[in-house]
Amino acid sequence: METKIVYSQLSMKNNDETNPQLDLNNLEKMKVPPVSQKTGLIPRSIGRTINRITADFSPQAEEQFIKNFQFSSNRSRIALRFLLMLVIVPLLTQEFSKQFLFIPVVKQIRSENTPKIFLNSEMEEEALRELKFFEGKLKFEQIIRKSPPLSPEVIEEKLQRKANDIAQAYWEKSNIAISNIFADILSLIAFALVVVTNKESIEVVKSFIDEIIYGLSDSAKAFLIILFTDIFVGFHSPHGWEIILEGLAEHLGLPANREAIFLFIATFPVILDTIFKYWIFRYLSRLSPSALATLKEMDE
Repeated sequence: METKIVYSQLSMKNNDETNPQLDLNNLEKMKVPPVSQKTGLIPRSIGRTINRITADFSPQAEEQFIKNFQFSSNRSRIALRFLLMLVIVPLLTQEFSKQFLFIPVVKQIRSENTPKIFLNSEMEEEALRELKFFEGKLKFEQIIRKSPPLSPEVIEEKLQRKANDIAQAYWEKSNIAISNIFADILSLIAFALVVVTNKESIEVVKSFIDEIIYGLSDSAKAFLIILFTDIFVGFHSPHGWEIILEGLAEHLGLPANREAIFLFIATFPVILDTIFKYWIFRYLSRLSPSALATLKEMDE
C-alpha cells in the first residue's frame, strides 16, 4: 500500500489541491531528476536554489516540510525493503531449494544410476594430490619422530581409509555442485518474479538512488568512480576476475578452463572500460563538471 501511495506521488499530476497525498506540486520539488537528464541554459543548481528559497517563504512552508519528510521517509523505507527483497529472496530460494529439494534428489539418482565420483578431471587430480600428501605425511612423521617403521600392510590400510574418506568428500562435493546449477536457476526465477511483481517499487528505488547520487559531494563521486574502475577495469582487476571465474566454475562443478578465463579477462574488462569512459565523456561532463574535474585531479 505504501508503495502505491509513494508511486502515485511520483507519477500522478496534481488534479486536486485539497488532497495531501496528491499534492505533487510540492513533492516534485524534492524529487531528484534522473541522472541522464540533459542540462539547460541555466544550471539546475541555481534553479533548485531559487525554488527552495521561494518555498521557504511561502505560508505553507511548515506544512510542506512535514509532507516532504513523510514522503522521503516512506520512499526510503520502500526502497530499502525492496533492495533487501532482491537479495534475501533469491538467496533463501537458492539455499532452501538446494538443501531440501535438489541435494536429496541428486544423491538418490547418482547412488542408483552412476558410480562416478568426480565431475571433471581437475577434481580427480586434486583428490590424488590429497592422497599423495597424506602418504608423504605418514613417512615424514616416521622420520621426524623416529618411531618404528610401519609395515606395508598398515600403511596400505591407512591409505585405503584415507582414499575412502576423500572419495566420499568429493562425491558429496559433486552432488552439491550439480544441485547448485538447479538451485541457481530457481533463484534467478525468484529474482525475476520479485522484479516483475514490484514495478512500482522500482520507480521508487530509482528516485531514491537519484537522490543519493545527487546528494554526494564531488569528491565522493570521484572517489566512488575511481574505486569502481580500479576494482573492475584497473591494473589489479585481472586477478580479481580470475578468482571470481574460478570460484564460479567450482561452484557449478565445471573445469576451470584457463584459456577461456584468460580470453574473458582480455576482452570483458576492456569493453567495460570503454563503456565507462564513454559514460564519463557523454554524461558526467554535463551532469557534474566539477566532479569530472575532481576525478581528473585525483586520477593524476
